[in-house]
Amino acid sequence: MKSEASTIFQAERTPLKVTFLVFAGASIMCVASAIDPLRAANRVLGEQHFDWRIVSVDGEAPATTSGLPVAVDGRFDASSRPDVLIVIGGFGTRDRGTSALKAAIRRVARAARAVGGVEAGTWLLGHAGLLAGRRATTHWEDMEDFSAAFPDTEVRPDRYVIDGPVFTSGGASPTFDLMLHLVRSRLGMAVALDVASVFIYDQARAATDAQPLVSLGRLDGYDPRLAQAIRLMEAHLDRPLTVAAIARRIGVTARTLETLFLRSIEETPGAYSLRLRLNAARRLVLDTALPMADIAARTGFSSASVFSRAFSKAFSTAPTRLRGS
Repeated sequence: MKSEASTIFQAERTPLKVTFLVFAGASIMCVASAIDPLRAANRVLGEQHFDWRIVSVDGEAPATTSGLPVAVDGRFDASSRPDVLIVIGGFGTRDRGTSALKAAIRRVARAARAVGGVEAGTWLLGHAGLLAGRRATTHWEDMEDFSAAFPDTEVRPDRYVIDGPVFTSGGASPTFDLMLHLVRSRLGMAVALDVASVFIYDQARAATDAQPLVSLGRLDGYDPRLAQAIRLMEAHLDRPLTVAAIARRIGVTARTLETLFLRSIEETPGAYSLRLRLNAARRLVLDTALPMADIAARTGFSSASVFSRAFSKAFSTAPTRLRGS
């Protein structure tokens, strides 16, 4: 396994190649929580920052707990060389670790930059000898059995755990939090917020929060005034508020608001508001047949021509051309 210096959880713009090894009995929610944030990040940016393959042990589509099969790209190949291997398992997965499979997982993981276990996928990492001397987690229902099975692993009740090149998560929602953390680490907080917004997801929890707890918080670990300001921007896409007006509504000075955004998102409030509006406009261009003038009005631009210029500058293509591509 590579050293911690090669962690995937750091600012990096090069594409990341990920192999998802999915087992029958996995939750469709876990599969979606692992893959969809990466898809959304690619879509938000219009570039392929995450490149993935979905495989199974035998190359057949594994049936999830809901009965829905997961389409795969082929059989798990022990000679493959992804940047990251993520094993997703569920009911019964803990007992599927044959000697050949353990050796294959170990071989791929040791050549990769990182390896992850989602829910019962963590059991297979343990059986492959990849958790010895490390911290890890699994689904809270399995915690006691998991601790007994792997006494040389520090088992934690956290939502997800990152220990050097090994990461583990306890279920669907923690996996979504984990993947948002990956997006934020590599591409910045602003992109992570955009990805979360795609799913109307605003209850992210810290990694070390205990799994059974329910959160009503937003943007955990960040100043709550940041969330207030962003919500105001979202609510006024068609008639954007000035920075001074937003600052007054949340009870701070315009200078304090600017400092807050620069520290947390590395963008000014004005720049972030514009990008928020342009991303909303991009979704309307791609997902609706609305005239460009209507899209301009809905996203706070004074005319279709002003909108087109701002859109072209942001996305390097005109909105009409993007719709026709």
